[in-house]
Amino acid sequence: MNTTLGSLMDTPSREPHDIAVEALSTLSEYLERSLDKGASLIVVRSQPDRSDIYLGDAGEAQEEWTRCGFVRNSLVAEILGATQAGLNSLSIDGQTYRFVRTFTQVAEHGAIVFSAA
Repeated sequence: MNTTLGSLMDTPSREPHDIAVEALSTLSEYLERSLDKGASLIVVRSQPDRSDIYLGDAGEAQEEWTRCGFVRNSLVAEILGATQAGLNSLSIDGQTYRFVRTFTQVAEHGAIVFSAA
């Protein structure tokens, strides 16, 4: 998938546009952190209204991951809508990110994993 922020900006409603921009900005912030640490970005959908964010290796125990905070599930939904399972190439504010999006299970919660490609 090759998506640019510009293509998401052509929405007729102001609110979806703002959410899409915030979602991609949030994704780029955490992707930058994951690149700096040489780790995957792991989004665990642990609460009805929010998901916990970790950096680490999805193959290791959760105790080995570094918790970075949380994001609202409405943003997670927008991020999922702007990306696809498998290989992605996404341009955000002129920076291109290439990553693989996969899914895993963490305890009884689903998780999305973003790994550098």
